[in-house]
Amino acid sequence: MPVAWDPAQYLKFADHRLRPALDLLARVDADSPARVVDLGCGAGNVTAVLARRWPNAAVAGIDPSASMLERARGEHPELAFETADAARWTASLPVDVLYSNAALHWLGDHDALFPRLFDQVAPGGWLAVQMPRNFTAPSHTSVADAARDGPWADRILPMLAPPPVDPPAEYVRRLAPKAAALDVWETEYLQILEGDNPVAEWTKGTWLRPFLDALDEPHRSGFEAAYRARVAAAYPPGPDGRTLFPFRRLFLVARRA
Repeated sequence: MPVAWDPAQYLKFADHRLRPALDLLARVDADSPARVVDLGCGAGNVTAVLARRWPNAAVAGIDPSASMLERARGEHPELAFETADAARWTASLPVDVLYSNAALHWLGDHDALFPRLFDQVAPGGWLAVQMPRNFTAPSHTSVADAARDGPWADRILPMLAPPPVDPPAEYVRRLAPKAAALDVWETEYLQILEGDNPVAEWTKGTWLRPFLDALDEPHRSGFEAAYRARVAAAYPPGPDGRTLFPFRRLFLVARRA
């Protein structure tokens, strides 16, 4: 089911979401690439960072969401954005830097996906990917817990699936045969969030979105309330009113032979 993205909800935590994108970019040792693609560019804020990093490159943002691309084109009219699904996207010419931040975990069959994307990279070029790997934390497992506790269970439970991002070693296995250099690592960010039940607000812009979209009222509001109650208990605010939200992410940077 396509996700009905809300750019405003997603960008509520833009600073926290941008940090791993910058950490990934810092590990891409490309001096003067001619073609750069931001795959799953969303609202285009990271695409703009890529364009500033490589001002002489042809930089394109690719995303399937019309609402996200509308926001991207409005905020960054000087950049090129295209509508396409990363699962089927193919480069018209080999890409010197294929960059994807927090997008590919929405796609399945990583055994096929990652080698196929690496094949779009020019010899000597770079594939750089960051994906969340926080799916066993309460922020994400509370979806399943809330799903079992209400009349929405028949609709939500069939949507549940195993974590979509594999352990790091699996990505080494997939990419090493064609890589001249390969770096795969994980980072857990201890995010300090403000506001009322901010972890629920965070996931409402991302992981919770398709589950809410699958429900009509009053089940939609009931399910969201059940989820929010669990998350609020799992991530209580500290004495200063702020909430600590540990969040693990997987990174990989591969250079084509």
